[in-house]
Amino acid sequence: MKFEHLLSVVNGFGRFQMMIIIISFIGRFTLPCHFLLNNFIAAVPSHHCDLSALDDGSIFGNLTQEQRLTVSVPVQEDGTPSSCKMFPEPQFQLLSNSNDHDLVTVPCQNGWAYDNSTFKSTLATEWDLVCDQKGQNKATTTIFFIGVMFGAMTFGSLSDRFGRKTMLLVSYISGMLFGFASAFSTSFIMFAVLRFFTGFGITGIVIVSSVLSVEWVDIEHRKLVGVIDSLSWTFGYCMIPAIAYCVTDWRQLTIAVTSPLALAILTWRWIPESARWLIANGKFEKANFYLQQCAQMNQEEEFGSKITPEVSEYQDRFKTHSHLDLVRTPKMRRLALLTGIVWYGVASTFYGISFNITGFGLNIYLTQFVYGAIELPAKLSAYYLLDKVGRRNTEVGSLLGAGICLAINIFIPRGEYMSVLRTVVAVLGKGCSATSFTTVVLYSSELFPTVVRQNGMGYNSSMGRLGVSLAPLILLLDEVWRDLPQVLLCSIALLASLVARMLPETRDRCLPETIQDVEDGQTGYDIDSDIVEKTDIPLKSKDNDEVENGY
Repeated sequence: MKFEHLLSVVNGFGRFQMMIIIISFIGRFTLPCHFLLNNFIAAVPSHHCDLSALDDGSIFGNLTQEQRLTVSVPVQEDGTPSSCKMFPEPQFQLLSNSNDHDLVTVPCQNGWAYDNSTFKSTLATEWDLVCDQKGQNKATTTIFFIGVMFGAMTFGSLSDRFGRKTMLLVSYISGMLFGFASAFSTSFIMFAVLRFFTGFGITGIVIVSSVLSVEWVDIEHRKLVGVIDSLSWTFGYCMIPAIAYCVTDWRQLTIAVTSPLALAILTWRWIPESARWLIANGKFEKANFYLQQCAQMNQEEEFGSKITPEVSEYQDRFKTHSHLDLVRTPKMRRLALLTGIVWYGVASTFYGISFNITGFGLNIYLTQFVYGAIELPAKLSAYYLLDKVGRRNTEVGSLLGAGICLAINIFIPRGEYMSVLRTVVAVLGKGCSATSFTTVVLYSSELFPTVVRQNGMGYNSSMGRLGVSLAPLILLLDEVWRDLPQVLLCSIALLASLVARMLPETRDRCLPETIQDVEDGQTGYDIDSDIVEKTDIPLKSKDNDEVENGY
């Protein structure tokens, strides 16, 4: 019998598979929190130059706070006090004459005074990352996602070599240690370095757990598992504003969103290794053990199939593969190129919208919650569309919808009366981008063969994180032209939509196992019938201490 048939015998979606999904959910919850953490810990509250040095004990000390700002800080074009400039000495004549255009100004001489009504402390208030230093504050997001990008490639390769379960534990531990350490940073440089390694460590959670879940379920339930896994992101996106609202100190907030990894480490021992990966790497006794565990938990006691290697015929499945195998052959090169572009477009669009949580007339907590809440109906619609119109059409349509929403907002005038309409369009665009992200994770995991699936997902994830790391920099281009970020994000979404149209459909197809399956055009190919048959290897290996102790 083929492997998909074997899954149907042990029940391809029972208690065993639900256990994997629930345990994975614990670790995956911290990912969206960390991905959007900088929206809160790097927030820049209202600020102006510190005026305490101007108080010489004379008239200045008797002025109200509003009057002190009037005589000490120039006014910007919008009528608000300047955040980065001050007068070298008090200009008392401004109390009766508001014209300050001809007066000399200097940069803030004694630091800044911050409005702490919303945040107790942020990176900006901790190390004065404002005015000339604001670029460093923005850079923390890019630094984090560069770490995520490199981590994706590393964990993708290592999990194909050492197994899904082992590398998942490594990701849990490294992400937790670096996450906690970053909360105790004593300098901005120290924080930036630790955020890089935090991103590097935690990215293994998503690429390993996603593939592990897909490899343990049958064809019929793959889309359901993909959508359920993606809901952990929705839950995290909705919870991070609530957590940030209650925890307004950036150090405590970092610890709070990292803490779930401790529970994930405790529950890791119950996560099984991927039977597909074990078979593809010739580890048949371990595969027998986990398949028997699956059968017992799913109450399929009559299961009696056995697995044996046919090394001469399946040698390619047992050799070590690397990222180079993604480009050695023509169709794999084409697949890697197309999926990489799509991932870049999906991630850049999704986070370009997600990072822009100001300017819609709502506070950042409510805006972030709305952005997270819209993902629930978006992902439920993805569950319906993935089977009705297929993976490819869902991906193309959702990217097209996100691009159209971004284009519409370019032409809607900015202003108080149009802010509601702009917010509605932005939320719809966020929903479309959420659908595209849900689809691309499942879709790409079905396109790559088992022997390089984690390499492929690691490469794709790194391309996505490249898009995420550039998204904050794209948003900074509004200083060049106000609508330039929207134009760029719209163009990226539309281009990714066109590229996605060139990928093959995977609906109702078995997962490919070898590179040759892809080269032969068999995107729906599974392990051959004579790998799984009645042979001399028992399904449950009682003397396999390594497997039993690690389960």
